[in-house]
Amino acid sequence: MTTPSGANWSVADSAALYGIDQWGEGNFTISATGEVNISIPFASGRVEVPVIDIIRQSRDRDHHLPLLLRIENLLDTRISEINQTFQQAIRKFSYTGNYHGVFPVKVNQQRTIIEEISRFGEKFGHGLEAGSKAELLLSLATLNDSGLLICNGKKDRDFIDLGLWANKLGHRCFFVIESPIELPLIIQRSRELGIRPLIGLRIKISAKVGGLWTETSGDRSSFGLNTPQLIATVDALQQADMLDSLQLLHCHLGSQIPDLAEIKAAVREASRFYADLVAEHVPLQYLDLGGGLAVDYVGNQSLHSHSRNYTIDDYCCGIVETIKQTLAPHKVKHPEIITESGRATVAHTSILLFDILNVMRYEAITLPDHCPANCHPLITQQYQLYKHAPTIDLSTGYTAALTNRDMIREGFRDGSIRLRERAVAENLFLAILHTLSKRIDQLADIPPSLAGLKSSLADIYYGNFSVFQSLPDSWAIGQMFPIMPIQRLDEYPDRNASISDLTCDCDGKLDRFILSGGESRTLPVHQLNSGEDYILGSFLMGAYQETLGDLHNLFGATNVINIRINRDGGFDILEEQSGDTIAEVLAMLEYQPSSFYKGFRDKIEFAVKQKAISVAQRQQILKQFSDQLQGQTYFKT
Repeated sequence: MTTPSGANWSVADSAALYGIDQWGEGNFTISATGEVNISIPFASGRVEVPVIDIIRQSRDRDHHLPLLLRIENLLDTRISEINQTFQQAIRKFSYTGNYHGVFPVKVNQQRTIIEEISRFGEKFGHGLEAGSKAELLLSLATLNDSGLLICNGKKDRDFIDLGLWANKLGHRCFFVIESPIELPLIIQRSRELGIRPLIGLRIKISAKVGGLWTETSGDRSSFGLNTPQLIATVDALQQADMLDSLQLLHCHLGSQIPDLAEIKAAVREASRFYADLVAEHVPLQYLDLGGGLAVDYVGNQSLHSHSRNYTIDDYCCGIVETIKQTLAPHKVKHPEIITESGRATVAHTSILLFDILNVMRYEAITLPDHCPANCHPLITQQYQLYKHAPTIDLSTGYTAALTNRDMIREGFRDGSIRLRERAVAENLFLAILHTLSKRIDQLADIPPSLAGLKSSLADIYYGNFSVFQSLPDSWAIGQMFPIMPIQRLDEYPDRNASISDLTCDCDGKLDRFILSGGESRTLPVHQLNSGEDYILGSFLMGAYQETLGDLHNLFGATNVINIRINRDGGFDILEEQSGDTIAEVLAMLEYQPSSFYKGFRDKIEFAVKQKAISVAQRQQILKQFSDQLQGQTYFKT
């Protein structure tokens, strides 16, 4: 099938190319004028707001790119979808228990996110999961009265005391025991404070799931009780006359699980544990299946590690039906179902928006009209290949050009080829490859020997952002996020590029992209227009990225705005946060900006005494230094 180009290009072609209708799941669309819209359903119909309009209002408030945009409506939509779909599954299979959603705070601890989950989730009884003392404190201060509070992770005396007091205040706060050493301290503090705890046991199941986080499941997972430890802990609670506190069985299925069959297998095993514990008169009421619900970043509903082969309806029905079928032979009352969906709750909520500052092209600068006189024989050979590139066998020509290039570079290293000769040769090499690349475009199938040709010619677009600060998972674990231009999508993207960030680090780049439901080493982009912004968006990045970011090259947090889209087509900016200033970033590293400034001022004053600069220049330099300390870490364009 021939790919449309030039005048034949349409908005529908851009939608197909970037896969926005698949991974966007209706939340993002492209307008007839080629702009990415945020699409929100209301009872009166869908409302669509161009992302570029939000950027303009943000700039009017002096919040320039890079910008993290959070859409509150999309968070509410996900909370509703997960809860309502589970309720539909419960009705469908005549399940007698209820569903309780819990959000793991570690996935996104930002205040506005947690507050909105608690506010909007209250009608569903949506709770929180805390894995540290800090997360427990913010949960206690934020959580609605109807939601469960699940305490995972390591627990010391202070952690346990807080959780016990939470129960006294009316919360349903469960200590999930992940190691046998936790139980004695829970029992001790419960007796000393006179507060009965709510206890859950986290079990290790043998069922192993696929995906990037496969090691969180199976026998070698870091957390949870094996079968002998489980029995020993139950017996210890019995001996302490606290078996009635054991009401929850916890099993973390995994994270970002692509395959529904693996989820069902893990649920089946967890349900068998539940049934046999109930048979031993353990008063269990809740079955917590942890995380696992994947986000389809690729958009092709496959077993790809960044995709999933199921819908949310498939997921909810699969869990409810599997629990019911597994427990039926044992005549066990259906438990209250808990899942801790983090990624699937917040991923769609956030978009990183950044502008392109510059571009590096891999194209010949100048080409000779004839072979240079008295040049090295290898240069002559490369010139002849250049002249015959339109007709030479593709594989043979490509291999010969590569071989010549490498030999010419070796000749330069040993001194037999001069600098200007090498420059001519490099231009010829690029010209040959571009000619061959155009011929490849006419082929139905690209030979394996030519697979890397086009990517070797791709541009490098330099983005105004830091991978390490804003997209750390793309660097650390190879996580892919959908990335695409937010404008000019009614135009043919005539360039291919990888993306480099502002850091002076070779890992500060994006070179794996989601296209048409698959992967590509380059991103189709448009030629930059002089004096015009070119803005890219990285989508589905609400999970983990904000709190994992670091200060590589001292690039700090970006500007952030939270918006809510209204049914009349407008939007409200609910909250705005300025990005880190240089002074704030330096202070994080134990520099004192005031003494920092004083030290530089003393240096400038010495330069005045040495008559290296004038007093007027001193003032100019100091003002610029002071202004930059209070300025943000990113480029202002």
